[in-house]
Amino acid sequence: MALVGCGGFIGSHLLKAILERTSWRVFGVDLDSYRIQEHLANDRFEFLCADLNERSVVERLAQFPVVVNLAAICTPSRYMAEAATVIRSNYDHPARLADACAKSGSWLIHFSTSEIYGKTAADSGLLDEDSSEITFGPVTASRWSYATAKLLTERYLMGLDGLRWTVVRPFNFVGPYMDFMPGVDGEGIPRVLANFSSALVRGDALKLVNGGAAKRSFTSVHDAVDFMFRLFETGAAAEGQAFNVGNPDNELTIAELASRMRVIFAKIKGVDESLVPQPIVVDGEEYYGKGYEDSLRRMPSVTKAEKILGFRATTPLDVVLEESLRWFVDHYQVVVNPMVAE
Repeated sequence: MALVGCGGFIGSHLLKAILERTSWRVFGVDLDSYRIQEHLANDRFEFLCADLNERSVVERLAQFPVVVNLAAICTPSRYMAEAATVIRSNYDHPARLADACAKSGSWLIHFSTSEIYGKTAADSGLLDEDSSEITFGPVTASRWSYATAKLLTERYLMGLDGLRWTVVRPFNFVGPYMDFMPGVDGEGIPRVLANFSSALVRGDALKLVNGGAAKRSFTSVHDAVDFMFRLFETGAAAEGQAFNVGNPDNELTIAELASRMRVIFAKIKGVDESLVPQPIVVDGEEYYGKGYEDSLRRMPSVTKAEKILGFRATTPLDVVLEESLRWFVDHYQVVVNPMVAE
């Protein structure tokens, strides 16, 4: 098996599970390996520090019977400020990999995004993989560079003769090793959970973009890994399909998320919640930059995954959030405050 993006948030969890649960050999490609240091000496794992923009890398990946592509630029600050780079990462590179897999006969499992459903309204219903209509904001809103590149890649895979493909559409996967802390091991603005976690660890107020009215449903990365194993086990019946992977039971507004995270952080630190700064409201364009827009609700239909794969995410929201935040606190607290002895 080949795993592109093996050193990322999702990829590191999937790699660990594959090496623990199976006897498979894994060829992993990424530009970073800090999350997977424990596996580098494993004789069933070969790591290559490289990128999909290298033709020789793409050709080697396509020699494997199963290729999982998790590689992407997916943080809001980058798809606001680096639209061209984001499009190349999320369309040009995956398209070349798809061409190689179509030629070799490899099964390509491509990670897309729930962002492909576009500019959804607050009263949007369940988002169905095969029937939901899609509307994006104007071309001048660079917010949509990531989503449109991912959608174009999906359309390319579906139209490519000879390609065996499956598309995975994640709905807000969260857990240990997610994203980064700005100014410590990354720059810009990470996704909302890492963003809020960074603020809590630093003692800053959580910033509610446009009041935090948008709704999201959060999914444990461990559920996501279980989904992948059901996909591997199902094989051919899952080919030619796009799957939502999310947890409809874990929906809440971003303002509600901030409230829950403040409570969980106080519990982790053993302090009164009143000592945790109150959230503040910020304007979306002032925070992310000109061209920012948002999807107000993204609730996945998970019927297809249940029917074809027999899979449904089960990890409750508070468990998901506490595990994610505990890891973030443990990982970054000493970096932010070296005098803390915990």
